[in-house]
Amino acid sequence: MSSEGNNNLNPSVTGSSNSTEIEELNSILTSVQDNDALNVKKTQTPNLSVGEPLLEIPKRNPTEYITVCLMCLMVAFGGFINGWDIGTIGGFINHTDFLIRFGTRRADGTYYLSKVRTGLIVSIFNVGCAIGCVALGRLGDMYGRRMGLIIASIIFIVGNVIEIASVEAWYQYFIGRIVAGVGMGVIAVLSPMLISEVSPKAMRGAMVSCYQLMITMGIFLGYCANYGTKTYDDSRQWRIPLGLQFAWCLFMVAGMLFVPESPRYLVQKGKIEEARRSVSKSNKLPVDDPVVISEVDMIMVAVEKERAEGEAGWKEMFDTKNKVFQRVLMGVIVLGLQQLTGANYFFYYGTTIFKAVGLEDSYETSIVFGVVNFASTFVALYVVDRFGRRTCLLWGATGMICCMVVYASVGVTELWPNGENGGVTSKGAGNCMICFACFFIFCFATSWAPIPFVIISESFPLRVKTKGMALGTVSNQMWNFAIGFFTPFITGAINFYYGYVFLGCLVFAWFYVFFFVPETKGLVLEDVNVMWEEGVLPWKSASWVPPSQRGATYDVDELAKDDQPVWKKMFSKH
Repeated sequence: MSSEGNNNLNPSVTGSSNSTEIEELNSILTSVQDNDALNVKKTQTPNLSVGEPLLEIPKRNPTEYITVCLMCLMVAFGGFINGWDIGTIGGFINHTDFLIRFGTRRADGTYYLSKVRTGLIVSIFNVGCAIGCVALGRLGDMYGRRMGLIIASIIFIVGNVIEIASVEAWYQYFIGRIVAGVGMGVIAVLSPMLISEVSPKAMRGAMVSCYQLMITMGIFLGYCANYGTKTYDDSRQWRIPLGLQFAWCLFMVAGMLFVPESPRYLVQKGKIEEARRSVSKSNKLPVDDPVVISEVDMIMVAVEKERAEGEAGWKEMFDTKNKVFQRVLMGVIVLGLQQLTGANYFFYYGTTIFKAVGLEDSYETSIVFGVVNFASTFVALYVVDRFGRRTCLLWGATGMICCMVVYASVGVTELWPNGENGGVTSKGAGNCMICFACFFIFCFATSWAPIPFVIISESFPLRVKTKGMALGTVSNQMWNFAIGFFTPFITGAINFYYGYVFLGCLVFAWFYVFFFVPETKGLVLEDVNVMWEEGVLPWKSASWVPPSQRGATYDVDELAKDDQPVWKKMFSKH
């Protein structure tokens, strides 16, 4: 490649603190292109003049990306497997055959699951997920994202077999859920990661959000499966839904045969031509298109820079110089807050408020919430790339705060006119709570349900991405475990006052997003890393411009400082 072809990486920027790094990247790219082991053809790289911006992937009508969307949906199907488990386990613990096999017999001959056993059977799955994403998350770096997902699906199937084979020992079913959780933990890391690395940047938010869409679809259809099998009086009540998980895992494995491998992984392994084919397939461009070559060249720069810095260890998660620790902390907090919004609280207490208006069937109650949750997630696919990650999180938190105030207050003061032990519930209060519960789920499904997965998949540099995403997923799963395990005890003690606990978490979530979560809409993954390293203030991040697109008067330092009072920041455009 000629030297002019390299100079496109060094934009003309006056006073930019990033110019030294850009020069360093230029030298790295030159060495990469001279390395015969990478098999890069010099004549294939576009010849750009000094100061000319990098070639941009052309904007297309979303309908032209139908095949790309289908590929991303195949990857996101891992979320469906997770959602199916969430949707079915809640029904299993109420099925008569399940209670007889794994419960305790009362003096009157009926069977029940204690709160401790219920909490363990339901929530231990999340502990398995946490173990899987930390212990086996590196499968994606070792064997590729696709092969990692295939291995994870096989692990999930093994756990599924242990569960189905359980006859009377509840701890055997318990062990099966741990094993299945390990497989799901790997899927929870690699699925959003692969989607973020193969989807076009203009649609990346929507495509990663498909992971959450598949979760909600799995939850909804899992509820339907429980409703369909509740009439059986034997193990078919719970073994049929469990057995269907085999089909979902096999579909996941088959789908991986049609999905392109991550170009970033391929570049890491020196498979440059395969990386170009992956980028061309994802962006609907010829493999020798200058835009495809330019995109792969930028990935090569980032990979070689990270390779020169050496393999990342766990101690590098605490690196503050390159803002790695700040990103890890953000991922841990945002994915933890996703659980602390209180969405699962609504699903747990839904039966109570629906009984207030005469709907006694808990399976029907679950389906109502499942429909709202699933349908609302489609809205997220549009708003996440239209309005941005940060804006959606802020407005979503605002909507949930309003809903939780009404829901908890009405529950505390109006649902039982004669007191909780009075036995009489107010139908009007119940109707009000149902409306606000559904609107809460709408706000959650369009913002805090999918977008934390988008943020965590975009924020980390490649060399620490697996570890960073694993830590965020651990936070999510452990908070999920804590809420699932302790909610029966807490609600039994303080009832609807529990909603005020989540209200406090939602207020904290709004302020945290405003002050610590930057906007990443429309940026390639390598540019997100540059933005973090330049120390851009989150409430100014929407105005940040990548180095390849800056003019001579662009001042990056202006975005890293702000003397405006705090109250003006919060009410200014963000």
